[in-house]
Amino acid sequence: MSHHVAINEKPDEVQADHAAHNARFSGVDAESTLAGTTTRGTDAEKGSGYAPSIAGDVHRAETAKAERKLLLKLDLAILPFAVLLYLSAYLDRGNLANARLQGLEETVLNNSDTNYSIALSCFFVTYIVCSIPGTLMAKQINPSYSIAAGALIWSIAATCQAATFNRAGLFVCRLFVGIGEACFGQAMAFHLSLWYTKHDLAKRVGLFISAGALSGAFGGLISFGVSSIQNSAIAQWRILFLIEGVPSLVLAICTALFMPGRPETSKYLNENERTLCLTRLNRDVTSDGRLGIQWAGVRRCLTDWKVYVISIAYSCMNLGLGSVGGFLPTIIKGFGYTNAKAQLFTVPPYAVALVSMLLLTSFSDWRQTRGIPVACVFIVGLVGWVLLQAIPASHITQSQYSARYFGCICVVCAGYINIPLIISWTAGNNPEQSQRATALGFLNSVGQCLSLAAAFLFPSAEGPQFTKGCSVNIAFQALGFCIVIGMTLWYRWENRRRDKVEGGRPPVGSALEVLDKYDLAPGFRYTP
Repeated sequence: MSHHVAINEKPDEVQADHAAHNARFSGVDAESTLAGTTTRGTDAEKGSGYAPSIAGDVHRAETAKAERKLLLKLDLAILPFAVLLYLSAYLDRGNLANARLQGLEETVLNNSDTNYSIALSCFFVTYIVCSIPGTLMAKQINPSYSIAAGALIWSIAATCQAATFNRAGLFVCRLFVGIGEACFGQAMAFHLSLWYTKHDLAKRVGLFISAGALSGAFGGLISFGVSSIQNSAIAQWRILFLIEGVPSLVLAICTALFMPGRPETSKYLNENERTLCLTRLNRDVTSDGRLGIQWAGVRRCLTDWKVYVISIAYSCMNLGLGSVGGFLPTIIKGFGYTNAKAQLFTVPPYAVALVSMLLLTSFSDWRQTRGIPVACVFIVGLVGWVLLQAIPASHITQSQYSARYFGCICVVCAGYINIPLIISWTAGNNPEQSQRATALGFLNSVGQCLSLAAAFLFPSAEGPQFTKGCSVNIAFQALGFCIVIGMTLWYRWENRRRDKVEGGRPPVGSALEVLDKYDLAPGFRYTP
């Protein structure tokens, strides 16, 4: 009882203290803030800062209920498009590996490993070059329109692969698939960051990235089904390209018509929902409803050393992903399976990666940590590639086969799980929208460079052991692990330094000057 009295003896001073502390981070004049917030605790008509506890509990419960309802509405409107687009993109990107086992290499590529590797790398050339412009386009115009345009480009190009009769035609189609997907991949992550706070982001990015792992499972099943088609007038690999390419055209049109654009202007929200959505976003950083590119934010990103370092770690991860996407069916075929069975046995590793990704991204959001989960995934990748390197690929026992197949599962998990974690890490630590869009595009541009190398690491002559490919992946998985451990330690050190300099962290929801000072704004803290 005496403790309760002590708390309420001087409500003016307590409320004033809080207002002054909040004003330090919002840039508002302290005196005017105090004048507007100081009240008498005994004057109910003027509005006390100390609401009765029952009323406060009811208000918090209603707000939490409204937020859950809002998140469900957003999830139902945005995530189906994100998942289906990513599923479509990865099917159209990765079906070259499946088509290789169905006669593409003999018919179009003159049965040449080099021509196949060039076809793989053509995608990455335009994907790398166009990633920053493609992501910034989602800031310049309505993201739903820019993403739909990218989907239209890659779906037309992917479908046209079925009509190619020489390597030049296939190379051109792969170049345009890369252009289209450059306007989608990181742009979708940027789009999600416009709607969700960083406490919600990783699991949503993980959900739509998980469609990439799902596409690996679906791709194997579709390819197995197509391999069962006999005596068709159309080659099996052409059927595969048509089955996986045509639905993407329809999806691109639906995206332009129905996917919500930005929370400030979308007709999908009523005004109460819009207010609640923007209030939630403002708890993290000050939201920016402006269309168009703020070039100062672009310059801040391109002069920030952290963006370059994280992009190198992302590139280490993408080497493994490129190896998995281009050569997993070939690696599994080396176990002694037929082409059709090799397609089928690619499914379980992708299914395990899907479940693991959803669990780890949820944990990352819950604990608000990115670096430690990313480092753990790099360790999983190391284990997988070491197993594939160390255990003989031919004339093996059942236990050796099981160990090599477990290694395949590990490398698929390492290739996919780190994508949403590193994307969310980058998005959360670049608070201004133009800065964030550039950082995500840059992440992809630098991050995909080693995917080019992956296209040449597994020549048929070195199978089924593929010593060179495994060795290079081991080295870069280790490098990625060292980078992310260093970065998470630096972020934690920098947050503690800012706490000390600024006298602690600002109250939740304080207005931060991120539109002008970016990640250097007083009160901003990095997600470690």
